[in-house]
Amino acid sequence: MQYELSVLFTLKKSKVDKAGEVPIYLRITVNGERAEISTNRKIEIPKWDSAVQRAKGRSESARIINDHLDSLDNKIKRDYNVLNDRGEEVTASILRDSLIGKNVKKYYLVQVFEMNNSLIKQEEGQKYSRSTIDQYTTTLERLKLFLNKEYACNDITLSSLDLLFIRRFEIFLKTNYGIAHNTVMKHLKQLKKVIHFAMLIGYMERDPFFQHKTASKEVCRGYLTADELNRIENHRFRIRRLEQVRDVFIFVCYTGLSYSDLKLLKSDSLSKGINSKNWIIYEREKTGVRASIPLLPPAQAIIDKYKTDPECLADNKLLPIKSNQKLNSYLGEIEELCEIDKHITMHLGRHTFATTVTLTNGVPIETVSKMLGHTSLKTTQIYSKVVDTKISNDMDELETKLAKAIKSDHNKKIII
Repeated sequence: MQYELSVLFTLKKSKVDKAGEVPIYLRITVNGERAEISTNRKIEIPKWDSAVQRAKGRSESARIINDHLDSLDNKIKRDYNVLNDRGEEVTASILRDSLIGKNVKKYYLVQVFEMNNSLIKQEEGQKYSRSTIDQYTTTLERLKLFLNKEYACNDITLSSLDLLFIRRFEIFLKTNYGIAHNTVMKHLKQLKKVIHFAMLIGYMERDPFFQHKTASKEVCRGYLTADELNRIENHRFRIRRLEQVRDVFIFVCYTGLSYSDLKLLKSDSLSKGINSKNWIIYEREKTGVRASIPLLPPAQAIIDKYKTDPECLADNKLLPIKSNQKLNSYLGEIEELCEIDKHITMHLGRHTFATTVTLTNGVPIETVSKMLGHTSLKTTQIYSKVVDTKISNDMDELETKLAKAIKSDHNKKIII
C-alpha cells in the first residue's frame, strides 16, 4: 500500500503562558489521518518562522530548539521507512506511539544473534565458510555465558546495549578464557556484525560500538629458516605416518596454502599455467578471493610421489591429508626428531612460504599477496616486516664477522 506522510511543526497560540511563550506541537499526517503530540518545547510567537517551521535566528536557544525538532522529524521519517520496508501498516497514530515509546516491540540480542546464525548457515559454501559459521557459533555460546554470569539473565534487549556492555564482555573473554587480544577482537567483531545486522533490519538505532575500537594488534609471524626447512626436507623418517605428514607440510611451505584450502585439493585441482607448468588455481574458502600458485619443483615432486598412492586414489585426494589437529600433533614429533626449537604447525608452513621461500628470495610482495589470496596488501606486509627483521639480524652477524676479520688482519700485521 502507498502512504503519503506529512510532518509539520505548529504553534498552539491558544496556550500562551505568562512569559509570552506558546508550545510547539508536532502534527503527523498519513493518508489524511492526523495525530498530534507536544514537542515539550516553547517559543515566543515573534521568534517562530512558520514558513520553515523552525525558530528564527542563530542564537543558542534557537539552535537547541531546532536541533530537537530536527531529531523528531528524522525519527518519524526513519520509523515510517522501517515500517514501510517491512510491509507493515503505517498510520499517524502508530508513528506517534513509536515516537513516545508506546507499544514498541522489544528485540533481544541472543534472539537476533540466533537469527543471524541461522541465516548465514543457509549460505554455507557460498558466502560463508564452515570455519566462519563456527566462529559465530562460538561467540554466541560465550555471549550466553557472559549474560548468565554478569547480568543473571538469558537475554538482553538491544536498546540496553551500550559501550559499558561491550567493555565488560571484552574483559569477560580475557579473564574467563585467557585468550589473546586478537582472539578477543575476533569475538567482538562477530558481535559487532550482528548488531549492525540488527540496525539494518530496523531493530535498533544506536550503535554501541560507535566509540569502541576493535583493532587487532600486529603479531610477529613465526616461520622456518632455510636451514630448518632443509633439515625437515632431508630427514629420513622410519615411520610412514611421519613421512606423509612431513611431505604435506613441505608442500604447504612451497605453496602457501592454508589447511582449509589444502584439504579441498583433488586430483583435478591442477591447471596448466601460462608457462605450460602446473598451477593451483582456486578460490580461497575463507575469503572467496581467487588465488593462483605456480608449483615449484619441491611441491611438484611431492604431488608426483603420491600420484599412485592407494589412500589418495581411494579418496580422490591430491595428497594424504589428515585432520588439522592430527597433522599439528604429528608435526610436534617432527620438530623433536629434526631438533628444531620452534612450535611447528601447518599454518607455520604458510608463513614459511611467505617469508623464507618467497620474500627473502626477492619475490615482489604484490606477487606473494596474490598467491596467498590476501584481500589486502596490508596483510602481506606483516610478513615483509619479519623479513626486514631477518635482514637486520643477518647484517648484525655480518658486522660481527667483519669486525673479527679486521681485528685478525690487524694482529697479523703486528706479528710481522
